[in-house]
Amino acid sequence: MNSVTIAGTVFACTFGGALFGMRLRRALPEAHLNGDSRDVVKMGTGLLATLAALVLGLLVASAKSSYDAQRAGFQQLSANLIVLDRALKLYGPETKDIRDQLRRTVALVLDYRWPADGSRSSGLAAPEITDRAGALYAAILNLAPRTDAQKAVQSQALQMSADLGRTRWLLNEQEESSIPAPFLVVLVFWLTVLFVTFGLFSPPNATVGAALFICALSLAGALFLMVELDRPFSGLIQISSKPLRDALGQLGQ
Repeated sequence: MNSVTIAGTVFACTFGGALFGMRLRRALPEAHLNGDSRDVVKMGTGLLATLAALVLGLLVASAKSSYDAQRAGFQQLSANLIVLDRALKLYGPETKDIRDQLRRTVALVLDYRWPADGSRSSGLAAPEITDRAGALYAAILNLAPRTDAQKAVQSQALQMSADLGRTRWLLNEQEESSIPAPFLVVLVFWLTVLFVTFGLFSPPNATVGAALFICALSLAGALFLMVELDRPFSGLIQISSKPLRDALGQLGQ
């Protein structure tokens, strides 16, 4: 499910739970809503609220950490591409074809990862990207250095190319969701139970209804942001392609 669907489900469950609690309040005997009964429910609600807050905080932190790691990974990838291109330039004019190949590969990554037509993006492990990366490494390996300086540059370029490959696969693996679905289901259940108890012990008036509406909307917004951060290549909050586009503009110069 996308972030909007998840946020809508959370809002429907929480605010719907509050309305259900208000209706349930009218059906229960007064003895069930006062005295010891009320105190016990409040204690249970407090425990549940603490657990929900801990899990929500854990999920948000996990999503933000995943987003930051992928953004930093693309920034590092972009910087390494420029350094590799400069090393190949330093090697000599015989690397012109390799540098052109590097530029075409980066352009392909941009087309796959950030499609211009807005279609669903593909992962960095797409077969065409993998084949081109392998061909680039082989081309560097097949260089025939004539001087010690060229040997040193070739060795450095091979190391950087291997590092780029590792970074690419790591970024591809990090695209997997960091939010376990069972955590999300349990969290929504806890929040729904909390809002049922809020409605159960709240007077059914417009002020209470508006307050519960805003609270449910705020929780839905928090879950929306969490899912958006966890899926940084779709939706409203996306990792910018600017570092890689800037690197593309520097390649071959």
